[in-house]
Amino acid sequence: MSRSILRDAILSGDTPRNRWLSGAIAALLIAMLLAPFLGAGQSLINALARIAIFMILVASFDLLLGYTGLISFAHTMFFGVGAYGIGLSASYLGANTGALLTGLGLSLAVSIGLAAVIGACSIRVRAIFFAMITLAVGSVFAILVTQYYEITGGHDGRNFQIPRFFRPVNVLVGPEVFGIALTGSTLVYFLIIVVSVACFLAMLRLVNSPFGRALQAIRENEFRAAAVGIDVFQFRILINCISASFACIAGCLYALWVRYVSPDTTMGTQVMLDILLMTVIGGMGTLYGAVIGSALFVLADTYLKGVISALAPSLDGVPVLSALVHPDRWIFWLGLMFVLCVYYFPEGVVGRLRGRTAR
Repeated sequence: MSRSILRDAILSGDTPRNRWLSGAIAALLIAMLLAPFLGAGQSLINALARIAIFMILVASFDLLLGYTGLISFAHTMFFGVGAYGIGLSASYLGANTGALLTGLGLSLAVSIGLAAVIGACSIRVRAIFFAMITLAVGSVFAILVTQYYEITGGHDGRNFQIPRFFRPVNVLVGPEVFGIALTGSTLVYFLIIVVSVACFLAMLRLVNSPFGRALQAIRENEFRAAAVGIDVFQFRILINCISASFACIAGCLYALWVRYVSPDTTMGTQVMLDILLMTVIGGMGTLYGAVIGSALFVLADTYLKGVISALAPSLDGVPVLSALVHPDRWIFWLGLMFVLCVYYFPEGVVGRLRGRTAR
């Protein structure tokens, strides 16, 4: 009975369908929930929070690319709108909860409005033309953010304060209970985890609803979808707005966690490339691929340099390897790992694991 409730009510009937995949997701969720109580270092806590945030961002992008067949390069714009909504509200309205809620509401309204306008103006074009239009809009928005230095801080970005209740100086539970002190930053961390899981389950429900089936029909053949009565134009605008909303929420959580916003960290080209990479590595059109892709990318980005630094002394003096296995060349190994991952798993990690289960 409990397994049926988990499968149908919570996961909307869309389970990982592979024991290794299920185990990896369960282990990641347990690590997220227990890390603050086990005295995990700040590096691990930060990595887990980033995984949760990118999980929403990548899954929202997969709603467009994997389920609808739309390639949008303006996705980081909505991520940046959410981040700047929180940052500017906290800066100008004060470090209080009301300012954060105002920033969330305004950024969601702006994101949905921009997504609707972009969709109405460019959704009728197809393939690369839609991608180029969204790229142009995203680039213009990023330039505007950098130009209004007095408001946004320009290229330097803007630091801001959050309510004292969410700051590390606010001790919620003393070390005498769990052996470590739980502070306001711990509360922010669990807020990120809870909101991320809720958003993921909401997207999972969406893609397994009749609305999601219609999106997949449009992806496969929009002419046949229109022939059976699906309003392709309306469905594409709706999914564009829904995807933008989730990306905006991810941006809000990111700003709340780092307490800093800038164009490079929220709207930069590198962020968009990272989203694409995580989507392809995890597997398009699965949503679970967003979890696996985000986890692999963030963990490799966080710990690969340390691993190479630990291996470098043992290879000192070896002609070729000593030059390659060097801490300063960790980005080379990171790129090589992802190239091999994409080459050997063209359908993504989740697609490959599900394919093995089906066979």
